[in-house]
Amino acid sequence: MRRAVVTTTATAAGVVLLLSLKPHDGGSGPVQAVGTGPENGGSAAPASTGRSVTGDAANTRYGPVQVKVTLDGTRITGIDVVQYPSHDRRDQEINSYALPLLNQEAIAAQSADIDVVSGATYTSDGYTESLQSALDKAGAGR
Repeated sequence: MRRAVVTTTATAAGVVLLLSLKPHDGGSGPVQAVGTGPENGGSAAPASTGRSVTGDAANTRYGPVQVKVTLDGTRITGIDVVQYPSHDRRDQEINSYALPLLNQEAIAAQSADIDVVSGATYTSDGYTESLQSALDKAGAGR
């Protein structure tokens, strides 16, 4: 019984320590870019190859979301999130995990028809709207 109490306490302390870590803030302004390099959950292809098309900014409850898609023909080779909500710590926390997942899913799906990231519904909806806008502008469609 005593071992269970010690184990539970140690586990709880570890979880509290992990949750208290502050996410890294890559910039000071409200608009930051999120790339698709391997460190961000994207492909290893450089985002500069092919042609780039920026989608319309999609207004969400927490602020605009806008993406720039790099295409090789009709194939999506990279996605940069050029604008997203990052006004407070919670926005930054949500988007630090949601945007790389959205980039990864969109590149894998080769379309804007991707799943919403749990806990980031508004960002996900804005992302797919802007991505579809960019694909439409590029003539890549769905």
